[in-house]
Amino acid sequence: MSTDWRRAIQTQRTEKDRYFGSDPRSPIPDAERESFDGLEYYPIDGEYRFELPLDEYDDPERVTVGTSTDGERAYLRWGEFRVTVDGDDVALQAYKSDPADDRLWVPFRDATSGDETYGAGRYLDLEYDSHRTSEGNWVLDFNEAYNPTCAYSDRYECPLPPTENWLEVPIEAGEKAFR
Repeated sequence: MSTDWRRAIQTQRTEKDRYFGSDPRSPIPDAERESFDGLEYYPIDGEYRFELPLDEYDDPERVTVGTSTDGERAYLRWGEFRVTVDGDDVALQAYKSDPADDRLWVPFRDATSGDETYGAGRYLDLEYDSHRTSEGNWVLDFNEAYNPTCAYSDRYECPLPPTENWLEVPIEAGEKAFR
């Protein structure tokens, strides 16, 4: 297995830490930014990286997703990924906010949520240009899982993972809880 994807994830993490620690638009509150020394992550693990097809729905259903501030947002349930994590079969729904988007949004909670990771769940963003293989499969890499901005500050409103993406298995990959 190539290490290029590992280097890319490490570079993303380094750049995110730099942004969070110094950029005025960082979600880290100003008072905490000076002492910020980086986010915590699980070690990069190839067991949490999958190349697989998306089972796209013929007629994507519009779903309403709750937010961290008791609001709502509308998405299209675009398709389903099926993976095996530590011997357990897992189904994850992928969403789009607009049918013309090339991006898929895969929010999830798992057995680490509220303990080792952010309690409300984490996100994966899959971009058509960087998360597709030459065979047309998607790269679903939990090493890229990240916390929504509301994990750092109450001033943000974040969509919450729908219950259909609440996993009973632990996903020990990606970003850990802040603080």
